[in-house]
Amino acid sequence: MNPGTVTDFRIDITQKVLDDLKHRLQNTRWIHPLKGESWNAGTDLDYLKELVDYWRDEYDWRKQEQALNQFRHFKTDVAGVGVHFLHERGTGPAPFPLILTHGYPDSFYRFAKIIPMLTHPEAFGGQAEDAFDVVVPDLPGYGFSDKPTTVGTIFRVQDLWARLMTEKLGYKRFGAHGGDWGSTVTEQLARGHSNSVVAIHLTDVPFGHLFQKPNDPSSVERQFFQRNEQWLQKEGAYALIQSTKPQSLAPGLNDSPAGLAAWIVEKFQSWSDCGGKIESRLTKDELLTHIMIYWVTESIGPSFQPYYAYANAGAVTWMKEALKTWIGSSKVPAAFALFPQDISHPPREWAERFFNVQRWNEMPSGGHFAAMEEPELLAEDLRSWFRTFRNH
Repeated sequence: MNPGTVTDFRIDITQKVLDDLKHRLQNTRWIHPLKGESWNAGTDLDYLKELVDYWRDEYDWRKQEQALNQFRHFKTDVAGVGVHFLHERGTGPAPFPLILTHGYPDSFYRFAKIIPMLTHPEAFGGQAEDAFDVVVPDLPGYGFSDKPTTVGTIFRVQDLWARLMTEKLGYKRFGAHGGDWGSTVTEQLARGHSNSVVAIHLTDVPFGHLFQKPNDPSSVERQFFQRNEQWLQKEGAYALIQSTKPQSLAPGLNDSPAGLAAWIVEKFQSWSDCGGKIESRLTKDELLTHIMIYWVTESIGPSFQPYYAYANAGAVTWMKEALKTWIGSSKVPAAFALFPQDISHPPREWAERFFNVQRWNEMPSGGHFAAMEEPELLAEDLRSWFRTFRNH
């Protein structure tokens, strides 16, 4: 790829990859079940078999591929990293540029439902004046972006995104939104590029702050820390293995589609506001499209890299990150939209230790995948928040 150029990109998976996938699905070696455990011990085996049967016999990747290609896809080299991104321009008199950053275990596809609501608000009961130009990159190692071969790229993403928005796309000032790893990147973007980032919008307080517990926590913060410790004991093993031994886990998931589905689907079931019934929030087609993006790009291993990088960063890296904290993120206005079934439930006073919190909205429903579960709620919150900053 020629540095400096932005080229059109189209998803076009070879039939050889799809034929190989079907062969693997037909020859799945199933594990022995634990009776009566359902989802308690991980992905429910009966549901996984049902999903794999549907994947093999009914799921139509070409139909999903065609739908994904309705978005405008691009790829460009940013500081030596090939970044895949969507760039959808808004209607209205003056669309506001907004970059959306996904988390784990997903990709640009997290935002497929919400993008039209942001670019064409008048078609969804909103006002054309609230339209955005929406940019949705795949994080390095995820989706169709390049796969880093060295550890630590996650600490560079803020700079990649800033250069993408300003140098590649020509936006001098813009807003940013994210959740999960997306909230970490969005915070770093605000810290390091407050001259360009007008305001940010997050669905959680980045988990890395849990390593910065204060000496004077409030009672509400102590309760939050306690709940988080309980969550880590019950749900956090995935993060521990992805941050310590990712190269032991990744080959099996990269080689077995059923294994990959088991690893990913369990998170959608556990982290969404589905009351234990995953398809009350996400259809089989939506779940499998998430999984397919991992499968066809062989990106499950690279998607673990941010966990490993954070767990193994040296003192110099953390000194640089601390310096950015002193310099900047508190300057940039921040809004939070908290969804009740997300994996973290921070109190406002915790967020205010790190951010210039000017809006705090606790939503009535939704979970970790808010842009998929409650796109209308999230879209309206984004429109309302950034309305103030359109003329900055």
